[in-house]
Amino acid sequence: MKIALVSDCYLPRLGGIEVQVHDLAQRLVAQGHEVVAYTVTPAHAEQYSGLEIIDGIHVHRFALGLPYDVALNPMAISQLRVAITNGGFDVVHAHIGVISPFSMDAVRMTLGMGIPTAVTWHSVMSWAGPLLRPLGFIKRWAADGAALSAVSRVAARPVASMAGAGHEVVVLPNGIDTDVWTPGGPRIGDEVRVISAMRLARRKRPLEFFKVMKAVHREAPNVRLEIAGEGELRAKLVRAVDLADAHEWVSLPGRMTRAQLHERYLDSDLYVAPARLEAFGIAALEARSAGLPVLAPTSSGVCEFVENEVNGLLVDGDEGLVAGLTRLALDRDLRESMAHTNRTVRPKQAWPEVVRLAEDEYARAADLQRRR
Repeated sequence: MKIALVSDCYLPRLGGIEVQVHDLAQRLVAQGHEVVAYTVTPAHAEQYSGLEIIDGIHVHRFALGLPYDVALNPMAISQLRVAITNGGFDVVHAHIGVISPFSMDAVRMTLGMGIPTAVTWHSVMSWAGPLLRPLGFIKRWAADGAALSAVSRVAARPVASMAGAGHEVVVLPNGIDTDVWTPGGPRIGDEVRVISAMRLARRKRPLEFFKVMKAVHREAPNVRLEIAGEGELRAKLVRAVDLADAHEWVSLPGRMTRAQLHERYLDSDLYVAPARLEAFGIAALEARSAGLPVLAPTSSGVCEFVENEVNGLLVDGDEGLVAGLTRLALDRDLRESMAHTNRTVRPKQAWPEVVRLAEDEYARAADLQRRR
Protein backbone atom coordinates (compact mmCIF):
# COMPACT_ATOMS: atom_id res chain seq x y z
CA MET A 1 0.00 0.00 0.00
CA LYS A 2 1.25 3.50 -0.80
CA ILE A 3 0.44 5.91 2.03
CA ALA A 4 0.73 9.69 2.27
CA LEU A 5 1.11 11.03 5.81
CA VAL A 6 0.15 14.71 6.07
CA SER A 7 0.99 16.74 9.17
CA ASP A 8 1.56 20.44 9.79
CA CYS A 9 4.20 19.46 12.33
CA TYR A 10 7.11 17.08 11.77
CA LEU A 11 10.72 16.50 12.79
CA PRO A 12 13.14 18.16 13.50
CA ARG A 13 10.59 20.01 15.64
CA LEU A 14 10.05 17.98 18.81
CA GLY A 15 6.59 17.26 20.13
CA GLY A 16 4.00 14.53 20.43
CA ILE A 17 2.59 14.72 16.89
CA GLU A 18 6.00 15.25 15.28
CA VAL A 19 7.55 12.17 16.85
CA GLN A 20 4.47 9.97 16.56
CA VAL A 21 3.89 10.64 12.84
CA HIS A 22 7.54 9.91 12.06
CA ASP A 23 7.55 6.75 14.17
CA LEU A 24 4.33 5.60 12.49
CA ALA A 25 5.95 6.15 9.09
CA GLN A 26 8.92 3.98 10.06
CA ARG A 27 6.70 1.19 11.41
CA LEU A 28 4.52 1.21 8.29
CA VAL A 29 7.62 0.94 6.08
CA ALA A 30 8.88 -1.97 8.19
CA GLN A 31 5.51 -3.63 7.56
CA GLY A 32 6.12 -3.43 3.81
CA HIS A 33 4.21 -0.25 2.91
CA GLU A 34 5.53 2.69 0.90
CA VAL A 35 5.22 5.91 2.89
CA VAL A 36 5.76 9.56 1.96
CA ALA A 37 5.34 12.42 4.48
CA TYR A 38 4.21 15.96 3.67
CA THR A 39 4.58 18.89 6.07
CA VAL A 40 4.92 22.66 6.35
CA THR A 41 7.50 22.41 9.14
CA PRO A 42 10.89 23.73 7.93
CA ALA A 43 13.93 21.46 8.02
CA HIS A 44 16.29 24.09 9.44
CA ALA A 45 17.31 27.71 8.89
CA GLU A 46 19.32 26.95 5.75
CA GLN A 47 16.84 24.53 4.12
CA TYR A 48 13.24 25.12 5.02
CA SER A 49 11.62 23.56 1.94
CA GLY A 50 12.17 20.69 -0.49
CA LEU A 51 12.75 16.95 -0.16
CA GLU A 52 14.55 15.47 2.83
CA ILE A 53 15.09 11.85 3.80
CA ILE A 54 14.90 11.15 7.54
CA ASP A 55 15.52 7.60 8.74
CA GLY A 56 14.61 6.34 5.27
CA ILE A 57 11.33 8.31 5.09
CA HIS A 58 10.86 10.73 2.18
CA VAL A 59 9.69 14.00 3.72
CA HIS A 60 8.44 16.76 1.41
CA ARG A 61 8.46 20.19 3.05
CA PHE A 62 6.31 23.06 1.76
CA ALA A 63 7.58 25.63 4.26
CA LEU A 64 7.93 29.38 3.88
CA GLY A 65 10.78 29.90 6.33
CA LEU A 66 8.76 32.23 8.56
CA PRO A 67 10.24 33.72 11.75
CA TYR A 68 10.40 31.38 14.76
CA ASP A 69 9.94 28.40 12.38
CA VAL A 70 6.18 28.95 12.21
CA ALA A 71 4.61 26.00 10.37
CA LEU A 72 2.25 27.91 8.07
CA ASN A 73 1.98 28.20 4.30
CA PRO A 74 -1.40 29.02 2.72
CA MET A 75 0.04 28.17 -0.71
CA ALA A 76 1.18 24.69 0.28
CA ILE A 77 -2.13 23.04 -0.57
CA SER A 78 -1.60 23.68 -4.31
CA GLN A 79 1.82 22.02 -4.08
CA LEU A 80 0.31 19.10 -2.19
CA ARG A 81 -2.43 18.71 -4.80
CA VAL A 82 0.22 18.18 -7.49
CA ALA A 83 2.11 15.70 -5.32
CA ILE A 84 -1.01 13.69 -4.43
CA THR A 85 -2.32 13.75 -8.02
CA ASN A 86 0.96 12.36 -9.35
CA GLY A 87 1.75 10.11 -6.40
CA GLY A 88 -0.60 7.20 -6.98
CA PHE A 89 -1.48 6.92 -3.29
CA ASP A 90 -3.88 4.31 -1.96
CA VAL A 91 -4.73 6.39 1.10
CA VAL A 92 -3.96 9.77 2.66
CA HIS A 93 -3.65 9.92 6.46
CA ALA A 94 -3.98 13.45 7.87
CA HIS A 95 -2.95 14.28 11.44
CA ILE A 96 -4.77 17.12 13.20
CA GLY A 97 -3.46 19.06 16.18
CA VAL A 98 -4.84 22.12 17.95
CA ILE A 99 -4.32 24.28 14.86
CA SER A 100 -3.60 22.39 11.62
CA PRO A 101 -4.61 24.42 8.54
CA PHE A 102 -2.38 22.43 6.16
CA SER A 103 -3.74 19.04 7.23
CA MET A 104 -7.31 20.32 7.28
CA ASP A 105 -6.98 21.70 3.75
CA ALA A 106 -5.51 18.35 2.71
CA VAL A 107 -8.56 16.46 4.01
CA ARG A 108 -10.96 18.70 2.10
CA MET A 109 -8.85 18.33 -1.04
CA THR A 110 -8.34 14.56 -0.99
CA LEU A 111 -12.00 13.85 -0.23
CA GLY A 112 -12.91 16.04 -3.19
CA MET A 113 -10.52 13.98 -5.31
CA GLY A 114 -12.16 10.74 -4.19
CA ILE A 115 -9.01 9.43 -2.48
CA PRO A 116 -9.50 7.27 0.64
CA THR A 117 -8.76 9.59 3.56
CA ALA A 118 -8.09 8.81 7.21
CA VAL A 119 -8.06 11.65 9.76
CA THR A 120 -6.61 11.38 13.27
CA TRP A 121 -6.98 14.01 16.00
CA HIS A 122 -4.06 14.33 18.41
CA SER A 123 -5.64 17.04 20.57
CA VAL A 124 -8.76 17.39 22.69
CA MET A 125 -11.12 19.66 20.75
CA SER A 126 -13.88 20.08 23.34
CA TRP A 127 -12.77 23.63 24.09
CA ALA A 128 -13.18 24.53 20.40
CA GLY A 129 -16.63 22.98 19.97
CA PRO A 130 -18.56 26.29 20.06
CA LEU A 131 -16.23 27.64 17.36
CA LEU A 132 -15.93 24.55 15.16
CA ARG A 133 -19.47 23.17 15.28
CA PRO A 134 -21.08 26.07 13.34
CA LEU A 135 -18.43 25.68 10.62
CA GLY A 136 -19.60 22.12 10.05
CA PHE A 137 -16.48 20.84 8.31
CA ILE A 138 -16.09 17.74 10.52
CA LYS A 139 -19.68 16.76 9.74
CA ARG A 140 -18.99 17.30 6.02
CA TRP A 141 -15.82 15.21 6.19
CA ALA A 142 -17.76 12.38 7.79
CA ALA A 143 -20.52 12.62 5.16
CA ASP A 144 -17.90 12.65 2.39
CA GLY A 145 -16.43 9.35 3.56
CA ALA A 146 -13.47 10.24 5.80
CA ALA A 147 -12.42 7.58 8.32
CA LEU A 148 -12.31 9.58 11.54
CA SER A 149 -10.17 8.62 14.53
CA ALA A 150 -8.54 10.12 17.62
CA VAL A 151 -5.70 9.04 19.88
CA SER A 152 -7.96 8.39 22.89
CA ARG A 153 -11.58 8.20 23.96
CA VAL A 154 -11.17 11.61 25.56
CA ALA A 155 -10.09 13.08 22.22
CA ALA A 156 -12.67 11.09 20.24
CA ARG A 157 -15.77 12.26 22.11
CA PRO A 158 -15.88 15.89 20.90
CA VAL A 159 -15.04 14.79 17.34
CA ALA A 160 -17.89 12.26 17.39
CA SER A 161 -20.24 14.94 18.66
CA MET A 162 -19.31 17.24 15.77
CA ALA A 163 -19.40 14.43 13.18
CA GLY A 164 -22.99 13.61 14.03
CA ALA A 165 -25.00 10.43 14.47
CA GLY A 166 -24.05 7.42 12.40
CA HIS A 167 -20.39 8.34 11.96
CA GLU A 168 -17.90 6.27 13.93
CA VAL A 169 -14.80 7.86 15.48
CA VAL A 170 -12.27 5.09 16.17
CA VAL A 171 -9.53 5.22 18.80
CA LEU A 172 -6.14 5.00 17.04
CA PRO A 173 -3.70 5.39 19.94
CA ASN A 174 -0.16 6.61 19.90
CA GLY A 175 2.39 3.82 19.78
CA ILE A 176 5.34 2.88 21.93
CA ASP A 177 8.37 0.63 21.52
CA THR A 178 8.06 -1.54 24.60
CA ASP A 179 11.53 -2.98 23.99
CA VAL A 180 12.99 0.49 24.65
CA TRP A 181 10.99 1.37 27.77
CA THR A 182 11.80 -1.77 29.75
CA PRO A 183 11.07 -1.74 33.50
CA GLY A 184 13.61 -2.17 36.23
CA GLY A 185 13.30 -3.59 39.73
CA PRO A 186 12.02 -1.88 42.88
CA ARG A 187 14.06 1.18 43.79
CA ILE A 188 15.82 1.13 47.16
CA GLY A 189 15.84 4.26 49.33
CA ASP A 190 13.82 6.40 51.75
CA GLU A 191 13.20 9.26 49.33
CA VAL A 192 10.07 9.25 47.17
CA ARG A 193 11.14 10.46 43.74
CA VAL A 194 8.39 12.02 41.64
CA ILE A 195 9.12 12.73 37.99
CA SER A 196 7.33 14.37 35.07
CA ALA A 197 8.42 15.12 31.50
CA MET A 198 6.61 17.88 29.64
CA ARG A 199 6.84 20.89 27.41
CA LEU A 200 6.93 23.82 29.81
CA ALA A 201 3.85 25.43 28.30
CA ARG A 202 0.62 26.71 29.81
CA ARG A 203 -1.48 23.77 28.59
CA LYS A 204 0.82 21.30 30.41
CA ARG A 205 0.39 23.23 33.71
CA PRO A 206 3.95 23.09 35.12
CA LEU A 207 3.40 26.06 37.48
CA GLU A 208 0.19 24.58 38.88
CA PHE A 209 1.95 21.24 39.27
CA PHE A 210 4.72 22.84 41.32
CA LYS A 211 2.09 24.38 43.63
CA VAL A 212 0.61 20.90 44.07
CA MET A 213 4.03 19.50 44.92
CA LYS A 214 4.66 22.20 47.52
CA ALA A 215 1.50 21.07 49.33
CA VAL A 216 2.57 17.42 49.08
CA HIS A 217 6.06 18.22 50.36
CA ARG A 218 4.61 19.77 53.51
CA GLU A 219 2.90 16.44 54.32
CA ALA A 220 5.70 14.20 53.03
CA PRO A 221 9.08 15.98 53.38
CA ASN A 222 10.92 13.00 51.87
CA VAL A 223 9.40 13.74 48.43
CA ARG A 224 11.76 14.84 45.66
CA LEU A 225 10.57 16.31 42.34
CA GLU A 226 12.15 16.30 38.88
CA ILE A 227 10.50 18.04 35.90
CA ALA A 228 12.24 17.36 32.59
CA GLY A 229 11.58 19.61 29.62
CA GLU A 230 11.91 23.06 28.10
CA GLY A 231 9.44 25.72 27.03
CA GLU A 232 8.28 29.29 27.36
CA LEU A 233 7.38 28.92 31.05
CA ARG A 234 10.82 27.75 32.14
CA ALA A 235 11.90 31.14 33.50
CA LYS A 236 8.69 31.45 35.55
CA LEU A 237 9.09 27.93 36.88
CA VAL A 238 12.70 28.57 37.89
CA ARG A 239 11.55 31.78 39.59
CA ALA A 240 8.82 29.90 41.49
CA VAL A 241 11.37 27.35 42.72
CA ASP A 242 13.66 30.19 43.80
CA LEU A 243 10.90 31.98 45.71
CA ALA A 244 9.94 28.75 47.48
CA ASP A 245 13.58 28.01 48.32
CA ALA A 246 12.93 24.51 47.01
CA HIS A 247 16.25 23.74 45.32
CA GLU A 248 17.05 20.97 47.80
CA TRP A 249 14.09 18.89 46.66
CA VAL A 250 13.33 20.15 43.12
CA SER A 251 15.36 19.55 39.95
CA LEU A 252 14.75 21.10 36.49
CA PRO A 253 17.26 19.34 34.21
CA GLY A 254 15.81 20.59 30.90
CA ARG A 255 15.05 18.48 27.82
CA MET A 256 16.25 14.89 27.91
CA THR A 257 16.70 12.23 25.26
CA ARG A 258 14.61 9.08 25.37
CA ALA A 259 17.57 7.17 26.75
CA GLN A 260 18.13 9.75 29.48
CA LEU A 261 14.45 9.75 30.42
CA HIS A 262 14.40 5.97 30.59
CA GLU A 263 17.35 6.06 32.99
CA ARG A 264 15.61 8.65 35.16
CA TYR A 265 12.37 6.63 35.22
CA LEU A 266 14.26 3.59 36.48
CA ASP A 267 15.56 5.74 39.35
CA SER A 268 12.15 7.22 40.25
CA ASP A 269 9.09 6.07 42.19
CA LEU A 270 6.11 7.57 40.37
CA TYR A 271 5.13 9.75 37.43
CA VAL A 272 2.67 12.65 37.29
CA ALA A 273 0.91 13.98 34.16
CA PRO A 274 -0.82 17.16 35.42
CA ALA A 275 -2.35 18.43 32.14
CA ARG A 276 -6.16 18.35 32.15
CA LEU A 277 -6.66 18.40 28.36
CA GLU A 278 -4.06 15.79 27.48
CA ALA A 279 -5.27 13.91 24.40
CA PHE A 280 -3.06 10.91 25.11
CA GLY A 281 0.11 11.46 27.15
CA ILE A 282 2.92 9.58 25.42
CA ALA A 283 5.45 10.53 28.12
CA ALA A 284 3.14 9.06 30.76
CA LEU A 285 2.83 5.85 28.71
CA GLU A 286 6.62 5.65 28.49
CA ALA A 287 6.87 6.03 32.27
CA ARG A 288 4.13 3.43 32.79
CA SER A 289 6.03 1.05 30.46
CA ALA A 290 9.17 1.61 32.53
CA GLY A 291 7.26 0.43 35.60
CA LEU A 292 6.17 3.68 37.28
CA PRO A 293 2.73 4.24 38.80
CA VAL A 294 1.10 7.19 37.00
CA LEU A 295 -1.09 9.95 38.45
CA ALA A 296 -3.24 12.06 36.13
CA PRO A 297 -6.59 13.90 35.98
CA THR A 298 -9.66 11.84 35.10
CA SER A 299 -10.22 14.20 32.16
CA SER A 300 -6.91 13.16 30.56
CA GLY A 301 -6.29 10.67 27.77
CA VAL A 302 -3.94 8.92 30.20
CA CYS A 303 -7.03 6.90 31.17
CA GLU A 304 -6.35 4.82 28.02
CA PHE A 305 -3.51 3.01 29.81
CA VAL A 306 -3.94 3.74 33.52
CA GLU A 307 -6.59 1.90 35.53
CA ASN A 308 -7.46 3.75 38.71
CA GLU A 309 -6.20 2.07 41.89
CA VAL A 310 -4.53 -0.70 39.82
CA ASN A 311 -1.46 0.79 38.11
CA GLY A 312 -1.95 4.43 39.02
CA LEU A 313 -4.44 7.01 40.22
CA LEU A 314 -6.92 9.09 38.20
CA VAL A 315 -8.07 12.08 40.23
CA ASP A 316 -10.27 15.17 40.01
CA GLY A 317 -8.69 18.62 40.21
CA ASP A 318 -5.51 19.78 41.87
CA GLU A 319 -6.93 18.85 45.26
CA GLY A 320 -7.14 15.30 43.99
CA LEU A 321 -3.54 15.45 42.78
CA VAL A 322 -2.40 16.63 46.22
CA ALA A 323 -4.36 13.88 47.98
CA GLY A 324 -3.27 11.17 45.54
CA LEU A 325 0.39 12.13 45.60
CA THR A 326 0.43 12.38 49.38
CA ARG A 327 -1.24 9.00 49.65
CA LEU A 328 1.31 7.33 47.38
CA ALA A 329 4.23 9.13 48.99
CA LEU A 330 3.25 7.77 52.40
CA ASP A 331 2.20 4.26 51.29
CA ARG A 332 5.19 2.31 49.99
CA ASP A 333 3.19 -0.93 49.68
CA LEU A 334 0.61 0.71 47.42
CA ARG A 335 3.34 2.25 45.24
CA GLU A 336 5.08 -1.08 44.87
CA SER A 337 1.85 -2.92 44.09
CA MET A 338 1.10 -0.50 41.25
CA ALA A 339 4.69 -0.61 40.03
CA HIS A 340 4.61 -4.42 40.02
CA THR A 341 1.51 -4.33 37.80
CA ASN A 342 3.22 -2.01 35.34
CA ARG A 343 6.38 -4.12 35.33
CA THR A 344 4.52 -7.35 34.61
CA VAL A 345 1.58 -6.24 32.39
CA ARG A 346 2.85 -4.66 29.19
CA PRO A 347 0.77 -1.88 27.58
CA LYS A 348 -1.48 -2.72 24.64
CA GLN A 349 -0.29 0.40 22.75
CA ALA A 350 2.84 -1.39 21.46
CA TRP A 351 3.69 -0.49 17.86
CA PRO A 352 2.70 -3.81 16.23
CA GLU A 353 -0.86 -3.40 17.51
CA VAL A 354 -0.99 0.33 16.62
CA VAL A 355 0.19 -0.40 13.06
CA ARG A 356 -2.50 -3.05 12.73
CA LEU A 357 -5.12 -0.51 13.86
CA ALA A 358 -3.76 2.04 11.38
CA GLU A 359 -4.03 -0.51 8.56
CA ASP A 360 -7.61 -1.17 9.64
CA GLU A 361 -8.32 2.55 9.36
CA TYR A 362 -6.87 2.66 5.86
CA ALA A 363 -9.09 -0.25 4.84
CA ARG A 364 -12.08 1.50 6.42
CA ALA A 365 -11.27 4.71 4.53
CA ALA A 366 -11.18 2.77 1.26
CA ASP A 367 -14.48 1.07 2.07
CA LEU A 368 -16.16 4.38 2.96
CA GLN A 369 -15.06 5.85 -0.36
CA ARG A 370 -16.33 2.81 -2.28
CA ARG A 371 -19.72 2.97 -0.58
CA ARG A 372 -19.93 6.70 -1.19
